[in-house]
Amino acid sequence: MIKSLIVASSNQERLALWKGKLSNFVNSTQINEQLITNILDPLKEAVLRVKPTTLILDIDLFVLNGSADVNSLREFCAETKTVILSDEISEDLEWELLKAGIRGCCRYDIDSKLFNQVLMTVEKGEMWIRRSLTSRFIDELSQTTSKNKAYRATLGLLNKLTQREYDIAMRVSNGECNKQIARECAITERTVKSHLTEIFHKLGVADRLNLALIMVADNRVTIEHSSNMIQDKNFTSDSDTKIFSNECL
Repeated sequence: MIKSLIVASSNQERLALWKGKLSNFVNSTQINEQLITNILDPLKEAVLRVKPTTLILDIDLFVLNGSADVNSLREFCAETKTVILSDEISEDLEWELLKAGIRGCCRYDIDSKLFNQVLMTVEKGEMWIRRSLTSRFIDELSQTTSKNKAYRATLGLLNKLTQREYDIAMRVSNGECNKQIARECAITERTVKSHLTEIFHKLGVADRLNLALIMVADNRVTIEHSSNMIQDKNFTSDSDTKIFSNECL
C-alpha cells in the first residue's frame, strides 16, 4: 500500500495528467506535487520532509540545468522507490537507470490501470522493466559469475566477511529486503544497513544487484539459486516485466 508519494516534473500539464491518473487509486492527501523549474533543491527538501515511499520523476529533470543525474538523486532519496516517466527511451538508457537504482520506467501516457500496477509492483520491493531486459540481467549474471570466481580466487573477498555479514549478503542475493532481513536475523533495520555498508566496502560494490552478482561467485551459492532474483511475469503490456528489487541502503 502506498503511504505517500511525490510526483515531480518541470511540466505543469504532465503533473496535472499524472495526478488525475493517480487519483483513481491513491488518496489525494497522499500525493505531493513538485513543479521543478530550474533547480532540484525544492525536490530534495520535499523528499527530506515528506519521506515518501514512492517518487515519480519526469526524466527531463535529469538534464535540468545540466546538473542532475541519477546518482545525485540517490544521495537524498536512497530510501525512496523511484519510478521514471518518459517518452520512448532506449533499452541502454533504461538499463543504466535500473543499474543506478531506479525501480521502474514507464511512458508519459501510461494507462491509469497499468500505472497503478507499476506502483504496486515497486511498492512491494520489485522492479518494473521491459521484458527484453530480463535476458540482459541473466546474461550479466552468467558473465559476472565466471569473472567473479577468478576474482574471488585471487583476492578472497568473501573471506573478509564475518559470518553475520555473509548471512546478510546471502539474504540480499535471495531478494530479501532490509525489513525481512532484520526480522529473520532478530536485529534492527538500522543494524542491517550498517552491516550492508561494511559489506559493500569490503567487497568493493556499490549496490545490492552487484552484491548479488558477487555472491554467485561463491562455491556455496549456485547461479540457479541467485537467478531466483529474476522472475518473468505475464502482464497486460507485453513489453513489461518485473524483477526483484535492487534495494538501496
